[in-house]
Amino acid sequence: MWSVVSSGEVPAGERFDWYADVISREVMPAALSSERPSDFQGGAAVLDLGELRVARFDLSPLRSRRTAAMIRRGDPEQYQLALLRKGATSMSQHRNECTVGPGDLMLWDTSRPSDNVMLDGDGQVRATVLMLPHGLVPLRTRRLDRLLARRMRGDRGVAALLASFMTALEDHGAECEPEDLRRMGAVALDLAAACLAQHLDSEDQLPAEVREQALLQRIHAFIEHNLGDPELNPAVIAAHHHMSVRSLHQLFHGREESVQARIRRRRLEQCHADLGCPDLAARPVQAIAARWGFSGPVVFSRSFREAYGLSPTEFRALSVKQSCAECSVGRSAPA
Repeated sequence: MWSVVSSGEVPAGERFDWYADVISREVMPAALSSERPSDFQGGAAVLDLGELRVARFDLSPLRSRRTAAMIRRGDPEQYQLALLRKGATSMSQHRNECTVGPGDLMLWDTSRPSDNVMLDGDGQVRATVLMLPHGLVPLRTRRLDRLLARRMRGDRGVAALLASFMTALEDHGAECEPEDLRRMGAVALDLAAACLAQHLDSEDQLPAEVREQALLQRIHAFIEHNLGDPELNPAVIAAHHHMSVRSLHQLFHGREESVQARIRRRRLEQCHADLGCPDLAARPVQAIAARWGFSGPVVFSRSFREAYGLSPTEFRALSVKQSCAECSVGRSAPA
């Protein structure tokens, strides 16, 4: 569950000072300043992912400076990797400077002085931040220094996959059990390491298990994006990722499901969701099956019954019946 703090519960005139105190006490010592402290609004939330944490910040523009003296007062010894969701911010650290906007990624080190200015745009600045302990990042400090306060585009390569994963963590992390969150933390760390290594052209320096996990996540994302293609198969996936079909099968060996089983399961899950959606009740069953890559009604019907115990038509009829029953209850409920 997210641990949340918000200035909304504090009197307007005290909100900025309250927020500055919370950040210095709960995150790390920093000097915050605002051009309009009387109008300030800010919130923060943290989700525990086991050995690392993810935080989300939604706040009015401000300036955050961290000096050597503040580092001596308190240092979580982390690399913090931010995905900017809204607004813009400029960062300077270790002789580097950059300005990032929505969709960009940016890295900084809590153990080095920094100056971060959130630019006054159309209101709030919003960011999702992975908090990575130094000892967990499997790349040399001297090489990572090159990425501090550097803009990394979040719409290409591993960075795009990491940005999508961070967004999903923020949107759905609260729905997960602690054990699931720990597993997601491991995936987040592997994707972050792969993203940083790709920007350093140092992917060969990553441990084999990290490279393998990052590759697996890229393959999962490719499958999701191409579920509707009836030609999606192991050969196509292997060719896209510049590997042999045998290597692809070896990557999935010993996991919960094979690559073909994953394609089949995700197609069935998407069909199941569509068949249960009242807004799609007029769409033919076979059109839904074709939308998600099934090439014929016989294979789809058999696969669906094996997975859910009902034929697609039977499941849709049951869903419509349940939906009508719920509507009836809603209309008869007292106002």
